[in-house]
Amino acid sequence: MTHPANTVIKNPTWWRRRTHLERSLLVLFVVSTVIAAALFVSLAVLNFGNHSQFPTHEELRNPEQGLVAGGGSGNAVSGRSVEDEICFDAGCIHTASMILQNLDNTTEPCDDFYQFACGQFRKKFIPDDKTGLSMFSVISDELQEQLRMIVNSPIEKTDIQPILNAKNMYKLCMNESHIEEVGAEPVKQLLKKMGGWPVIEGDSWDMGSFSWLNTVYNYRKEGFSVDYLIDFAVSTDSKNNSARVIELDQAAIAVARDYMIKGLDHPRVKAYFEYMIDIAELFGANRKVATEELRKSLDFEIALANISLPTEERRDPEKLYNRMTIEEMQIKFPTIPWFEYFRQILPPKIEFTIAEPVVVGVPTFISALENLLQQTEKRVVANYMFWRAAASTVSYLPEAFRKKQLKYITAVTGSTEREARWKECSSQAARTVSLATGSLYVQKFFKENAKKKALELVENIREEMYAIIETVDWMDEDTRKAALEKAYAMTAHIAYPDELLDNQKLIDFYAGLEVNSDGTYIDAIYNTTKWGQEYNYGRLREPVNKTDWRSHGRPQIVNAFYSPTENSIQFPAGILQGAFFSEDRPNYMNYGAIGFVIGHEITHGFDDQGRTFDKEGNLRDWWHESTKEKYIEKAKCIIEQYGNYTDSQVKMNLNGINTQGENIADNGGIKEAYRAYVKWVSKNGPEKRLPGLQNYTPQQMFWMSAATTWCSTYRDETLKNRITTGVHSPAEFRVRGPLSNMEDFSKDFNCPSGSPMNPVKKCTVW
Repeated sequence: MTHPANTVIKNPTWWRRRTHLERSLLVLFVVSTVIAAALFVSLAVLNFGNHSQFPTHEELRNPEQGLVAGGGSGNAVSGRSVEDEICFDAGCIHTASMILQNLDNTTEPCDDFYQFACGQFRKKFIPDDKTGLSMFSVISDELQEQLRMIVNSPIEKTDIQPILNAKNMYKLCMNESHIEEVGAEPVKQLLKKMGGWPVIEGDSWDMGSFSWLNTVYNYRKEGFSVDYLIDFAVSTDSKNNSARVIELDQAAIAVARDYMIKGLDHPRVKAYFEYMIDIAELFGANRKVATEELRKSLDFEIALANISLPTEERRDPEKLYNRMTIEEMQIKFPTIPWFEYFRQILPPKIEFTIAEPVVVGVPTFISALENLLQQTEKRVVANYMFWRAAASTVSYLPEAFRKKQLKYITAVTGSTEREARWKECSSQAARTVSLATGSLYVQKFFKENAKKKALELVENIREEMYAIIETVDWMDEDTRKAALEKAYAMTAHIAYPDELLDNQKLIDFYAGLEVNSDGTYIDAIYNTTKWGQEYNYGRLREPVNKTDWRSHGRPQIVNAFYSPTENSIQFPAGILQGAFFSEDRPNYMNYGAIGFVIGHEITHGFDDQGRTFDKEGNLRDWWHESTKEKYIEKAKCIIEQYGNYTDSQVKMNLNGINTQGENIADNGGIKEAYRAYVKWVSKNGPEKRLPGLQNYTPQQMFWMSAATTWCSTYRDETLKNRITTGVHSPAEFRVRGPLSNMEDFSKDFNCPSGSPMNPVKKCTVW
């Protein structure tokens, strides 16, 4: 559902925020505890449907832990009353409602646990403005509403400049009539100032004055990307992470390499080409001329894709670390004036010599690019570069441009509408000053106690990673010791850094950035982009602080991260809610959900890429050769397992190589979370069950919670793209894969050996 721009979003009452099912549960409970048994029966019917389909559920209980004694309806548990064993707190009812709404009782857990846990969710209607729905998107939508409250609130005297910037950016973005009035002329004039887009300028374009290098330099001055031919970044030095270094990589092309190399034979490339022509025509080009000229530019971009390294060959960090000085670069790649190139891109305050180190990701790409540029007409290169610059402005232009963009988006994602304008504008405003909006977000919406609880979960789950490292039988002792040291050294960033609440720090950080409410939207975008480039490139001489609050100060994100160069894990406030976490529900739900995520991020430190960094976060080979070989063999099992999965919706096989890091993290993460929960129960005793789900043990609910976090449904085109280019397996395989490798899962659900969720061959790295 979308809201008109002038709608005031109010906080609904607690009761109005409950779903119909939750209200029904509450009413039934309040009526009388005397009819609690009837409530259980009705909920059980809702939950199980035809209960005869689950004849073994009674056998699945774990009487030795005192959770269930006796059979029948399950109302007599451990000889205690029903109310003693069932949790009727608001959080429990809300959680039960969520699980029940997603559950597919017609599927046996041991046949397809993802369908069992998420079958009803998969039937959800995908709104026309979305590429799919997931538990992540559900929380993101709520968070977006909260961000809107921040950036759309009236300006107050107490607002610091960064917050004024966000509010002004939101207003500029929402002022569609002014955007239409300004039109595309400012962009056209800026393109002309930077040398001109040949397809628009026609015969008046001056080929003699064109230089791709000067175009890059002009883009840098005006706030456009400098990455269209060579990707440029200032990053932490992977082999000396106390310092920063210039990094160059292959070009950031507009369409994924896997598609681009297939040319116009692929529908995505065909749609992209049509989009190029559409936008050029709106900027003033003749359509026939644009078709002819931009076809050559498309061929140039296809050539860039062909000289790029495939994703499968970019998984080894060592392979992408090729350190050389500017002087050495000049010898190796002689046609590009490297000292001048860096001088023009880096801020004037940065001093350097020809001895400055540079890390080149793919040297073969630079060499091939030199040849490609020499063999390609200047007009073709210019049309490509100016097309990319023009395309980057479309989202900020009048509706005629945005309609053509939507046409392209529809072709490649399947979504047929844009998201509501307020959503787009609140996101843009929040990105403009993400630290400042993040500060207000945690002050207004984050439950502070969640931070302490999440830290407890992190520590408990990390202990299980220690135990796994200590007990795996394929590691030599020296490598084991180093792995343990790395695990112990891993730092955790939970929710947000305390410095984020210091207004003066925010003011100092955003010094020099000002978004004026009486300006134009496109100018505001240019200014913020230039400010961002100046900040990022200007950090080259800044010492690396692995706990820098600025690097961990974006709490309004529904995600989690592992940094190999920091050897740190990060769980922003945005993910500590919803299906992932709540303080007022049983721990089996939290360990299964956010615990799975926590274990996943911890294990990233020991996946196929993370394992190549030591405890300090430096890229270094600290593995004994024999242990490394055993690790690679175990990872190969994961690669083959996932590579043999076929997504039934789009009839595509997964890429086991590209997804191996995430799959290793999923498999290790769920194991760590489960063991941590079992240990928690051994110390604290069994927990109450959920209403309507009382026939499931807490251990079974752990697995259901883990699966629920991945409930999703996507459009075909979006799913195809994720499988083709993504590093994550589709959601169902993030459940089926790890759980089918877990003996504990099969034991808890009594899955027969050889059943789909309990295959004889299992893959385990950690």
